[in-house]
Amino acid sequence: MAKHQYQTEIGQLLHLMTHSLYSNREIFLRELVSNANDALDKFNYLRLTEERFKEEEWSPKINIKIDKEDNSLAVSDNGIGMNEEDLIHNLGTIAKSGTRAFLEQLSGDAQKDNNLIGQFGVGFYSVFMVAERVDVITKKAGEETAWKFSSDGTGEYEINPVIKEEHGTVIYIKLKEDAREFLDHWRVKEIVKKYSDHIPYPIFLHYEVEENVGEGDKVEMKKVKKSEQINEAKALWTLPKSELKDEDYIEFYSTLWHDSEEPLLWLHNKAEGSLEYTTLFYIPRTAPADIFRADFQPGVKLYVKRVFITDEEKELLPLYLRFVRGIIDSEDLPLNVSREILQENRILANIRQASVKKVLSAIKKLDDEKFDRFIDQYNKLIKEGIFTDHLNKETLLEIVRYKSSKVEGLTSLDDYMRRAGEREGETKQEIYYLIGEDENVLRHSPLLEAYRNADIEVLIMDDREIDEIVTPAIGEYKGWKLVDIATVDAPEAEDKEKLEKLSEEYTPLVEKLKSTLGEAVKDVKVTTRLSESPSCVVPDSSDPMVSMRHLFRQMGQEEPELPLILEINPEHEMIRKLQKIDDEKIFEESAWVLLDSAKLAEGLEPKDKAAFARRVADLLSRAL
Repeated sequence: MAKHQYQTEIGQLLHLMTHSLYSNREIFLRELVSNANDALDKFNYLRLTEERFKEEEWSPKINIKIDKEDNSLAVSDNGIGMNEEDLIHNLGTIAKSGTRAFLEQLSGDAQKDNNLIGQFGVGFYSVFMVAERVDVITKKAGEETAWKFSSDGTGEYEINPVIKEEHGTVIYIKLKEDAREFLDHWRVKEIVKKYSDHIPYPIFLHYEVEENVGEGDKVEMKKVKKSEQINEAKALWTLPKSELKDEDYIEFYSTLWHDSEEPLLWLHNKAEGSLEYTTLFYIPRTAPADIFRADFQPGVKLYVKRVFITDEEKELLPLYLRFVRGIIDSEDLPLNVSREILQENRILANIRQASVKKVLSAIKKLDDEKFDRFIDQYNKLIKEGIFTDHLNKETLLEIVRYKSSKVEGLTSLDDYMRRAGEREGETKQEIYYLIGEDENVLRHSPLLEAYRNADIEVLIMDDREIDEIVTPAIGEYKGWKLVDIATVDAPEAEDKEKLEKLSEEYTPLVEKLKSTLGEAVKDVKVTTRLSESPSCVVPDSSDPMVSMRHLFRQMGQEEPELPLILEINPEHEMIRKLQKIDDEKIFEESAWVLLDSAKLAEGLEPKDKAAFARRVADLLSRAL
């Protein structure tokens, strides 16, 4: 008898399933049927691609057996089955990123956590919402030994060898007393119809009912065994669109991708001609929880002539579209196509290219409410696509949205250009932007002062981690150049005579500031870009370290210190007074406060916070 301890996270999950989560208990059956469907898909693939299985007579099916006397329910399939290693991997540890994501989102609030169950399902483990005990008897196709997994949902489980003739899996569930509703065959039918009607394999329900048997005086009440198929068993994507209702698409989506919300949109397309294939794609209303994890679960399943091939290939669509769920079913790929060469397959590349265009076109056609929802959930991934998908870059730039210094909410680049074109006297075709981490800091940045005064709109990009990489790579859009206002002279700075005169007048102050601040600044300059602030800091765009900082972030390394240029406003009272200060101590403290306060205004931190606080206190003491 081999006993094993559950992985810590699984123990936590099982405790919740056993003691806390009850309102979505019917979902356990959806999860078990979905797992059985996957097992049948995988064996079907083996049977058609591996010689040793080709001669096997095989009739794929899922059986659900109700036993009221035993207070039990059994769900079985004749799919690929599992061996001991599979049992430990699939049932004893977190094998799917979706399960891990579920645990990370748990709030401790029973009601909220109950709602999460509907979204995630969390596979096999959900059975412990209704089970007093679970036995899994399974045999992997092509192997001799069968195995039995047993658990009551506490800290341990057992795995032992057993005898089983046919490959596949039987999940025997000893139901809790308060879960007897699942012994009602009408209730089970209702659940299967609701969640699993379009599973492409037949689902049979086996149960007993009491009926009058016999004729005339010999009629008596007896228990009669019944068996009936309770699902349509047709692959939904193979049906004509004219035969399908919205409810059919939504139920299919819910069954295969375990989402309790309706999808934002779906696209069902059949291509005929040089290539024959069918695609059915969905965009979830809410972004999958693992979407920014390295171990995210791919959402697209590949079939060849209705035969399941894989659901683990991450690049059936480009990575930035990893939120898309759906089916690709090709008539032209070979059944034994290697998973390793899928990325290099020309047929699949053509299907992928056409599918991307269909998906992006559908997104552009969303009504305002749904489009806003899409942007709220997926704008960051669209930015990712701008950087990686050069073929569809123009379309993605039409979709992406940004915050703005002039309008409420989000704006498109096209609307920015339209507003700029309507501005009186505007001749430059430039889209201005400012990148940082905090929207509030960016909106109050001294760098915006000259643009506000000149009535010029600036895009506020507060997702620095991706904007800093993507936006400079855009270059231009429809002939309009994208310009980072931190790297160029501000509007009105073209008055070179005034700037030269002020620079000459303040040369002694500039040199003194350089000497005082030393290596803390790359340079000190006089600027006319400021109207309210005494100073600002800007990066030296010519320094290669500026463009390399994001590489250090991506590698998880500490970013090198940013080479900054301190720009001073010669028309600000503080700068005028600073030029006249003779006291070296006060000048030094004021110079550092000038630099550190300019950093703070841009969301940067002073190098020595304690010294900054001390200098501010000292200068205030002198002023009061």
